[in-house]
Amino acid sequence: MRVIDAFRESCGTEPAGVWHAPGRVNLIGEHTDYNDGFVLPFAVPWGVTAAASPREDGVIRLRSLQAGEPVTLATLDEAESWARYVAGMFWVLREAGHRVGGADVVIGGDVPQGAGLSSSAALEVVVGTALNELYGLGLTKMEIALAAQKAENDFVGIPCGIMDQAASALGEEGKALFMDCRSLGTRNIPFDLASHGLQLLIINTGVHHELADGQYARRRRDCENAAKHLGVDALRDVTDLGGALARLSGDERRRTQHVVTENHRVEAVIGLLRAGAVREIGALLNASHLSLRDQFEVSCAELDVAVESAVRGGARGARMTGGGFGGSAIALVTDERVESVRESVTRAYAERGWAAPEIYPATPAAGARRLI
Repeated sequence: MRVIDAFRESCGTEPAGVWHAPGRVNLIGEHTDYNDGFVLPFAVPWGVTAAASPREDGVIRLRSLQAGEPVTLATLDEAESWARYVAGMFWVLREAGHRVGGADVVIGGDVPQGAGLSSSAALEVVVGTALNELYGLGLTKMEIALAAQKAENDFVGIPCGIMDQAASALGEEGKALFMDCRSLGTRNIPFDLASHGLQLLIINTGVHHELADGQYARRRRDCENAAKHLGVDALRDVTDLGGALARLSGDERRRTQHVVTENHRVEAVIGLLRAGAVREIGALLNASHLSLRDQFEVSCAELDVAVESAVRGGARGARMTGGGFGGSAIALVTDERVESVRESVTRAYAERGWAAPEIYPATPAAGARRLI
């Protein structure tokens, strides 16, 4: 294992353990998590692996197999770039009163670059899982996920919801994770595509538009302002959509329409999955994409072309997944249509002079765990 070899090379000893946390793909329920709504992600086979040992001197020594030079942090404020996600986990746990010292950590990842499969959450969760065991903190998987979210919100400064971290921490092989983001209640939903002759293809556009971070925060503010105007704690609480839309205008109106209808789409998908009607969820994926494109306005040309050409090639349904402005789309495809969908998407990109997207199947994988 590369992280073990790199740990030996960097530290001259064996690591105390090796942990893994996966990235995630969201089947449906986009931009609903920070509105106290419903989400249905699953952990993917790719993620972040960490070899680690504790240190008594409080120093954090980090090495990433993907990021070049090692980093040594005498204080957490020194962290920059990817190291801030790691330092953030130490900060959150220490702020919570846990006696967490330093650590030697070597990190390796195989999440496809630019895919929007939440490698940052996987990094946070794998570090939290390792520290939990190295220092005997006794945290539950959900507590690790919440610590990871707080690290990203308050230390890194990205106002994300809980979905990514929860999917990475709590995922189960062969199942999607239904989560109520208000109560934090979760339920694993069987998602066995192979038995239905289906595949879920990830279409990695490989693009990331730089306006994304500021626009993400703006979308969240739109939702919070709309909830305030409607007199509810969060848009999840809107029960009369027509009445709510009549009281709103502009961006707040559009964001509210997306969030309320997306929550209903999550519940509808779960109902179909429980009934064994897996093929029928495609229409809800299509509706989700249109809503994200037109009401939440977080799609982009590359995602729209991926979705449209996948459906034209025979996909049962498709939509963008993740925060938007780039990253990946997903397509629900019958086994016999996989090559047709690949060809349709690749041809559509070539016609526009764009680089061919990476296309690969994703199956629900296990969440964060100790490997060695």
